[in-house]
Amino acid sequence: MKKIVIASSNNHKISEISSQINSYFNSVLSLSDFPQIGEIIEDGTTIEENSFIKSRVAFNHTKLPAVADDTILEVDYLNGDPGLFTARYAGKNASYLENMNKLLKNLSGIDKKNRTARFKTVISYVDGKNDFHVEGVLEGRILESMTGSNGFGYDPIFYCSSHHMSLAQMTESMKNEISHRAIAIRKFVNKIKLILNEED
Repeated sequence: MKKIVIASSNNHKISEISSQINSYFNSVLSLSDFPQIGEIIEDGTTIEENSFIKSRVAFNHTKLPAVADDTILEVDYLNGDPGLFTARYAGKNASYLENMNKLLKNLSGIDKKNRTARFKTVISYVDGKNDFHVEGVLEGRILESMTGSNGFGYDPIFYCSSHHMSLAQMTESMKNEISHRAIAIRKFVNKIKLILNEED
């Protein structure tokens, strides 16, 4: 098992995941290498289902081990929204900025203590026999305005409680140490190493 497919076309996600798993595989591919797969419809009712939909489609098409992640942002004051609609909160094909602006508008005037939120990432892996998933969670709150210029998605308005700054104020290496996706990737790597050792 020397090849793996990341079931994503998002360059930010591909970069974050591949940087952590490159050393375990001869080749790390993505959906960009398989344009015939097309858009994958994520119609699951949970974050776990949506992650597995992507990894299973990629595996079924390529017959290569596939990994996918799905990330949601849960805001307590909004009863867990954006949730499954995190990527399209302001509508289908909405930009990062449009999603952030809608969230800021929906929290307008809400006190800091009531803006608690968390990012959750589920990473799923499918190879036909060792299917599994892992989860990473990062607690924080939603800021009143965008702060910082790094990262992507909701990073400029997500304040990381443990580091007293927004995700967009962090360097890439710092974010890759503490983020929800980083936590999930570390769990994924620990499991994939066991699978690779058994196959060797």
